[in-house]
Amino acid sequence: ARSFVGEQGFVYGIDFSKEMLKKARSNAIKLGYSNMKFIRGDIEAMPFESNKMDKVLSNCVLNLVPDKRKAFSEIFRVLKPEGSFCISDVVTVGNLPESMLKSAEMYAGCVAGAISKEEYIQLIKNSGFKDIHIHKEKEIVLPEDILSGYLNQDELKAFKESQTGIYSITITAKKEVK
Repeated sequence: ARSFVGEQGFVYGIDFSKEMLKKARSNAIKLGYSNMKFIRGDIEAMPFESNKMDKVLSNCVLNLVPDKRKAFSEIFRVLKPEGSFCISDVVTVGNLPESMLKSAEMYAGCVAGAISKEEYIQLIKNSGFKDIHIHKEKEIVLPEDILSGYLNQDELKAFKESQTGIYSITITAKKEVK
């Protein structure tokens, strides 16, 4: 984010984890950046006033958030009019097997919390965003030895033959001004 704003801009970072905030602060000090502030917070209830940010960046977070609608609503709230976001995240196409959706390992790997790409885009639209663009989309192929930990042979075969997939996407949108 610092590379976008340069020396004249300012970057706020929020994270739920004290450890990640400590690491971020340490990295900023190492790099000599003083125009950054890191705050403990939740993307579903950001500790910022409305219409404050020019941009919101997020990397592989929203798929882990329980209330994605609330998170997009918060992103919309904190953005200035015509502000935008750039989010990299994980989405699905088709329905993942129940055994994968209930797995802590799949959740930690950003898979079990992912929703369908269609639903994800609809949440963005419903939050009031416009100019929605997917810039990158890449299938995430899980190795067979991992899949076999969740699926029996018949289920594994059906999964491989289906159109179901897990995708990494990078998506942008702007705050619509009414």
